[in-house]
Amino acid sequence: MSGTVRTFRDLLVWQKAMALVTELYRVSSGFPKEEVYGLTSQMRRCAVSIPSNIAEGFGRQSTGDYVRFLSIAEGSLYELQTQLEISHNLTYLALEQYESLGSSTREIERMLTSLIRKLKANQT
Repeated sequence: MSGTVRTFRDLLVWQKAMALVTELYRVSSGFPKEEVYGLTSQMRRCAVSIPSNIAEGFGRQSTGDYVRFLSIAEGSLYELQTQLEISHNLTYLALEQYESLGSSTREIERMLTSLIRKLKANQT
């Protein structure tokens, strides 16, 4: 691909966010059944929101809109980080799962922060 970004699918941050969604769905399928409409559903919505907003922002006509959607993705990521901690506190997630998912979210967070900063710098 030689570093060329033609679509949102070429963005490494989108690819990593998609992997996070997939892993979160796999892990959360083992949550207690009484959480299906609670924490499980909320976590899945947050996780899905991250790559969805990256993709939607990429398709917008202005850099300002793109940054806004990336910021929404970042907000969903912060929500998910909180919900992962809650899940771990309630022992729905084993320490290894919690640390692995947490590591993924922090990597995506750094990537989003960097992308937002670069886009804002190019706006001025």
